[in-house]
Amino acid sequence: MIEKVLAGAGLAVCVVMLLRLCLGVRARMRFDHAVRSVARLPMLAVHRVRAARGAAEAIRRAKSSDGDWQGNVYTPKSFNKRPRKPH
Repeated sequence: MIEKVLAGAGLAVCVVMLLRLCLGVRARMRFDHAVRSVARLPMLAVHRVRAARGAAEAIRRAKSSDGDWQGNVYTPKSFNKRPRKPH
């Protein structure tokens, strides 16, 4: 059963490659661009999920920290201390 599935997938790839060869230059470029765009979709989804997790983590850390909020600007308590003199 698996042999038939693999053979069918191989045949489908060969047919698509043969049809690509029959296209003109501009149509081939559009086809290649479309294939790259479709192939890139899963990675875009992964990047979005990672970015959402990172943003949520940063927001959680900022809310749990001690400090002052003025609008959307956060200032840690350690910034309120006067600087030590170097001498």
